[in-house]
Amino acid sequence: MKLLILGLGYTGRVVAAHMRALGWEVRGTSRNPQDNTLLQWPGSNISAALGWASHIIASAAPDEAGDPFLAAIEADILKNAPAWLGYLSTTGVYGDHGGDWVDETTALTPATLRGHHRVAAENQWTALHKAHALPLHIFRLAGIYGPGRGPFAKVKSGAARRIIKKGQVFSRIHVEDIAQTIAASIQQPAPGRIYNVCDNDPAPPQDVIGYAAGLLGLPLPPALDFDTADLTPMARSFYAESKKVSNARIKQELGVRLRYPDYKTGLKALLAQEIAR
Repeated sequence: MKLLILGLGYTGRVVAAHMRALGWEVRGTSRNPQDNTLLQWPGSNISAALGWASHIIASAAPDEAGDPFLAAIEADILKNAPAWLGYLSTTGVYGDHGGDWVDETTALTPATLRGHHRVAAENQWTALHKAHALPLHIFRLAGIYGPGRGPFAKVKSGAARRIIKKGQVFSRIHVEDIAQTIAASIQQPAPGRIYNVCDNDPAPPQDVIGYAAGLLGLPLPPALDFDTADLTPMARSFYAESKKVSNARIKQELGVRLRYPDYKTGLKALLAQEIAR
Protein backbone atom coordinates (compact mmCIF):
# COMPACT_ATOMS: atom_id res chain seq x y z
CA MET A 1 0.00 0.00 0.00
CA LYS A 2 1.18 3.51 -0.86
CA LEU A 3 0.44 6.65 1.15
CA LEU A 4 0.99 10.22 -0.05
CA ILE A 5 0.97 12.95 2.60
CA LEU A 6 0.36 16.42 1.23
CA GLY A 7 2.11 18.70 3.71
CA LEU A 8 4.59 16.63 5.69
CA GLY A 9 4.91 18.67 8.86
CA TYR A 10 5.19 17.60 12.49
CA THR A 11 2.10 15.38 12.50
CA GLY A 12 2.62 14.10 8.98
CA ARG A 13 6.10 12.83 9.80
CA VAL A 14 4.84 10.85 12.78
CA VAL A 15 2.03 9.40 10.67
CA ALA A 16 4.58 8.50 7.99
CA ALA A 17 6.79 6.67 10.50
CA HIS A 18 3.79 4.83 11.92
CA MET A 19 2.60 3.67 8.51
CA ARG A 20 6.09 2.65 7.39
CA ALA A 21 6.32 0.48 10.51
CA LEU A 22 3.15 -1.23 9.29
CA GLY A 23 4.83 -2.00 5.95
CA TRP A 24 3.54 0.91 3.87
CA GLU A 25 5.42 2.93 1.29
CA VAL A 26 5.09 6.61 2.16
CA ARG A 27 5.90 9.80 0.28
CA GLY A 28 5.24 13.37 1.26
CA THR A 29 5.56 16.95 0.13
CA SER A 30 7.71 19.65 1.70
CA ARG A 31 8.33 23.34 1.13
CA ASN A 32 11.85 22.95 2.53
CA PRO A 33 14.32 22.95 -0.39
CA GLN A 34 16.92 21.26 1.83
CA ASP A 35 14.70 18.19 2.32
CA ASN A 36 15.79 16.11 -0.64
CA THR A 37 13.95 12.98 0.48
CA LEU A 38 10.57 14.54 -0.23
CA LEU A 39 8.63 15.91 -3.15
CA GLN A 40 8.99 19.67 -3.28
CA TRP A 41 5.87 21.79 -3.31
CA PRO A 42 5.43 23.87 -5.34
CA GLY A 43 7.58 22.68 -8.22
CA SER A 44 7.50 18.89 -8.07
CA ASN A 45 5.52 16.43 -10.13
CA ILE A 46 2.56 16.03 -7.81
CA SER A 47 0.53 14.53 -10.64
CA ALA A 48 2.82 11.50 -10.80
CA ALA A 49 2.72 11.10 -7.03
CA LEU A 50 -1.08 11.17 -7.03
CA GLY A 51 -1.06 8.45 -9.65
CA TRP A 52 1.33 6.41 -7.49
CA ALA A 53 -0.65 6.69 -4.24
CA SER A 54 -3.39 4.33 -3.16
CA HIS A 55 -4.18 6.49 -0.09
CA ILE A 56 -3.82 10.26 0.44
CA ILE A 57 -3.69 12.53 3.48
CA ALA A 58 -4.10 16.29 3.04
CA SER A 59 -2.55 18.05 6.02
CA ALA A 60 -1.25 21.40 4.78
CA ALA A 61 -2.48 24.46 6.66
CA PRO A 62 -5.16 26.36 4.73
CA ASP A 63 -5.21 30.04 3.88
CA GLU A 64 -7.97 32.45 2.92
CA ALA A 65 -8.58 30.42 -0.25
CA GLY A 66 -8.93 27.16 1.68
CA ASP A 67 -6.74 24.13 1.03
CA PRO A 68 -3.53 25.26 -0.72
CA PHE A 69 -3.21 22.03 -2.74
CA LEU A 70 -6.74 21.48 -3.92
CA ALA A 71 -6.98 23.66 -7.01
CA ALA A 72 -3.80 22.13 -8.45
CA ILE A 73 -4.59 18.49 -7.66
CA GLU A 74 -8.38 18.17 -7.94
CA ALA A 75 -8.33 16.79 -11.48
CA ASP A 76 -5.63 14.24 -10.66
CA ILE A 77 -7.42 13.05 -7.55
CA LEU A 78 -10.61 12.51 -9.50
CA LYS A 79 -8.70 10.77 -12.29
CA ASN A 80 -6.80 8.40 -10.00
CA ALA A 81 -9.60 7.63 -7.52
CA PRO A 82 -7.70 6.85 -4.28
CA ALA A 83 -9.00 4.04 -2.09
CA TRP A 84 -9.02 6.32 0.97
CA LEU A 85 -8.60 10.05 1.50
CA GLY A 86 -8.04 11.86 4.79
CA TYR A 87 -8.15 15.57 5.58
CA LEU A 88 -6.52 16.78 8.81
CA SER A 89 -8.54 19.64 10.23
CA THR A 90 -8.80 21.09 13.73
CA THR A 91 -11.29 21.28 16.60
CA GLY A 92 -10.94 25.04 16.15
CA VAL A 93 -13.77 24.78 13.61
CA TYR A 94 -16.24 24.52 16.52
CA GLY A 95 -15.31 27.91 17.96
CA ASP A 96 -16.12 28.91 21.54
CA HIS A 97 -18.63 26.94 23.60
CA GLY A 98 -17.98 28.39 27.02
CA GLY A 99 -16.38 25.21 28.30
CA ASP A 100 -19.26 22.95 27.23
CA TRP A 101 -18.89 19.66 25.36
CA VAL A 102 -18.89 19.43 21.57
CA ASP A 103 -19.01 16.43 19.25
CA GLU A 104 -18.95 15.84 15.51
CA THR A 105 -22.58 16.95 15.15
CA THR A 106 -21.97 20.37 16.73
CA ALA A 107 -22.45 23.35 14.42
CA LEU A 108 -19.27 25.00 13.14
CA THR A 109 -18.91 28.52 14.53
CA PRO A 110 -15.17 29.31 14.41
CA ALA A 111 -13.98 32.20 16.54
CA THR A 112 -10.62 32.80 14.84
CA LEU A 113 -9.39 33.46 11.31
CA ARG A 114 -7.52 30.14 11.43
CA GLY A 115 -10.78 28.38 12.26
CA HIS A 116 -12.58 30.05 9.35
CA HIS A 117 -9.83 28.90 6.97
CA ARG A 118 -10.23 25.34 8.22
CA VAL A 119 -13.99 25.42 7.71
CA ALA A 120 -13.45 26.66 4.15
CA ALA A 121 -11.02 23.80 3.45
CA GLU A 122 -13.34 21.22 5.00
CA ASN A 123 -16.17 22.52 2.83
CA GLN A 124 -14.05 22.25 -0.31
CA TRP A 125 -13.14 18.63 0.36
CA THR A 126 -16.69 17.77 1.41
CA ALA A 127 -18.09 19.24 -1.81
CA LEU A 128 -15.76 17.00 -3.83
CA HIS A 129 -16.77 14.00 -1.75
CA LYS A 130 -20.45 14.64 -2.35
CA ALA A 131 -20.07 15.42 -6.06
CA HIS A 132 -17.74 12.55 -6.95
CA ALA A 133 -18.12 9.98 -4.14
CA LEU A 134 -14.52 10.49 -3.02
CA PRO A 135 -13.71 8.34 0.04
CA LEU A 136 -13.13 11.37 2.28
CA HIS A 137 -12.55 11.18 6.04
CA ILE A 138 -12.11 14.35 8.11
CA PHE A 139 -10.06 14.32 11.32
CA ARG A 140 -10.53 17.29 13.65
CA LEU A 141 -7.40 17.39 15.75
CA ALA A 142 -7.20 18.93 19.22
CA GLY A 143 -4.07 20.67 20.52
CA ILE A 144 -1.14 18.51 19.41
CA TYR A 145 1.81 17.62 21.61
CA GLY A 146 4.49 14.94 21.51
CA PRO A 147 8.26 14.51 21.22
CA GLY A 148 9.86 17.90 20.67
CA ARG A 149 6.53 19.65 21.21
CA GLY A 150 5.59 19.94 24.87
CA PRO A 151 5.87 22.29 27.85
CA PHE A 152 9.14 21.03 29.34
CA ALA A 153 11.57 23.31 27.48
CA LYS A 154 9.57 26.42 28.38
CA VAL A 155 9.28 25.36 32.02
CA LYS A 156 13.02 24.60 32.24
CA SER A 157 13.91 27.97 30.72
CA GLY A 158 11.82 29.85 33.25
CA ALA A 159 9.69 31.37 30.49
CA ALA A 160 6.55 29.39 31.33
CA ARG A 161 3.56 31.21 32.80
CA ARG A 162 0.23 29.91 34.02
CA ILE A 163 -2.32 32.09 32.24
CA ILE A 164 -5.54 32.07 34.23
CA LYS A 165 -8.82 32.68 32.44
CA LYS A 166 -11.93 31.64 34.34
CA GLY A 167 -13.63 28.62 32.79
CA GLN A 168 -10.94 28.12 30.14
CA VAL A 169 -10.47 24.52 29.08
CA PHE A 170 -8.74 22.86 26.11
CA SER A 171 -8.61 19.39 24.63
CA ARG A 172 -5.31 17.83 23.57
CA ILE A 173 -3.94 14.83 21.70
CA HIS A 174 -0.58 13.08 21.63
CA VAL A 175 0.70 12.92 18.06
CA GLU A 176 1.16 9.14 18.24
CA ASP A 177 -2.55 8.77 18.97
CA ILE A 178 -3.32 10.78 15.84
CA ALA A 179 -1.26 8.29 13.85
CA GLN A 180 -2.99 5.25 15.28
CA THR A 181 -6.43 6.81 14.71
CA ILE A 182 -5.64 7.42 11.04
CA ALA A 183 -4.38 3.84 10.68
CA ALA A 184 -7.61 2.57 12.27
CA SER A 185 -9.70 4.58 9.83
CA ILE A 186 -7.77 3.21 6.87
CA GLN A 187 -8.58 -0.29 8.11
CA GLN A 188 -12.27 0.60 8.57
CA PRO A 189 -13.15 3.16 5.89
CA ALA A 190 -16.40 5.11 6.24
CA PRO A 191 -16.45 7.74 3.48
CA GLY A 192 -17.91 11.05 4.58
CA ARG A 193 -17.26 10.39 8.28
CA ILE A 194 -15.83 13.05 10.59
CA TYR A 195 -13.78 12.19 13.67
CA ASN A 196 -12.70 14.29 16.63
CA VAL A 197 -9.19 13.22 17.64
CA CYS A 198 -8.49 14.16 21.25
CA ASP A 199 -7.79 12.52 24.59
CA ASN A 200 -10.19 11.83 27.46
CA ASP A 201 -9.25 14.74 29.69
CA PRO A 202 -9.93 18.33 28.61
CA ALA A 203 -8.11 20.54 31.10
CA PRO A 204 -7.24 24.15 31.87
CA PRO A 205 -3.87 25.12 30.35
CA GLN A 206 -2.45 26.25 33.69
CA ASP A 207 -2.96 22.74 35.08
CA VAL A 208 -0.81 21.27 32.31
CA ILE A 209 2.01 23.75 32.90
CA GLY A 210 1.84 23.16 36.63
CA TYR A 211 1.95 19.40 36.21
CA ALA A 212 4.96 19.64 33.89
CA ALA A 213 6.80 21.75 36.47
CA GLY A 214 6.00 19.19 39.15
CA LEU A 215 7.39 16.36 37.03
CA LEU A 216 10.60 18.32 36.59
CA GLY A 217 10.82 19.13 40.29
CA LEU A 218 10.75 22.84 39.52
CA PRO A 219 8.78 25.64 41.18
CA LEU A 220 5.27 26.32 39.99
CA PRO A 221 5.44 28.96 37.22
CA PRO A 222 3.84 32.27 38.15
CA ALA A 223 0.12 32.75 37.57
CA LEU A 224 -1.00 35.67 35.39
CA ASP A 225 -4.51 36.93 34.88
CA PHE A 226 -5.48 36.62 31.22
CA ASP A 227 -7.08 40.06 31.07
CA THR A 228 -3.89 41.84 32.11
CA ALA A 229 -1.22 39.42 30.86
CA ASP A 230 1.21 40.70 28.21
CA LEU A 231 0.44 38.24 25.38
CA THR A 232 1.02 38.42 21.66
CA PRO A 233 -2.12 38.60 19.50
CA MET A 234 -1.44 35.02 18.37
CA ALA A 235 -1.11 33.74 21.95
CA ARG A 236 -4.21 35.64 23.03
CA SER A 237 -6.22 34.18 20.15
CA PHE A 238 -5.79 30.66 21.55
CA TYR A 239 -7.86 31.73 24.55
CA ALA A 240 -10.75 32.91 22.37
CA GLU A 241 -12.24 29.41 22.49
CA SER A 242 -13.11 27.20 25.44
CA LYS A 243 -14.64 23.77 24.97
CA LYS A 244 -14.41 20.11 25.87
CA VAL A 245 -14.24 17.84 22.81
CA SER A 246 -15.78 14.38 22.81
CA ASN A 247 -13.70 11.51 21.42
CA ALA A 248 -16.47 8.89 21.76
CA ARG A 249 -16.71 8.26 18.02
CA ILE A 250 -13.10 7.18 17.47
CA LYS A 251 -13.39 4.76 20.37
CA GLN A 252 -16.80 3.36 19.51
CA GLU A 253 -16.52 3.20 15.71
CA LEU A 254 -12.78 2.72 15.14
CA GLY A 255 -11.94 0.83 18.31
CA VAL A 256 -9.14 3.26 19.20
CA ARG A 257 -7.53 2.68 22.59
CA LEU A 258 -5.51 5.78 23.32
CA ARG A 259 -1.90 5.22 24.32
CA TYR A 260 -2.00 8.54 26.15
CA PRO A 261 -5.58 9.00 27.41
CA ASP A 262 -4.78 12.18 29.35
CA TYR A 263 -2.08 14.84 29.54
CA LYS A 264 -0.57 13.36 32.71
CA THR A 265 0.09 10.02 31.02
CA GLY A 266 1.44 11.78 27.95
CA LEU A 267 3.76 14.15 29.81
CA LYS A 268 5.17 11.36 31.96
CA ALA A 269 6.00 9.38 28.82
CA LEU A 270 7.58 12.41 27.12
CA LEU A 271 9.78 13.11 30.09
CA ALA A 272 10.86 9.48 30.27
CA GLN A 273 11.78 9.64 26.58
CA GLU A 274 13.79 12.84 27.09
CA ILE A 275 15.69 11.32 30.02
CA ALA A 276 16.40 8.16 28.00
CA ARG A 277 17.90 10.25 25.19
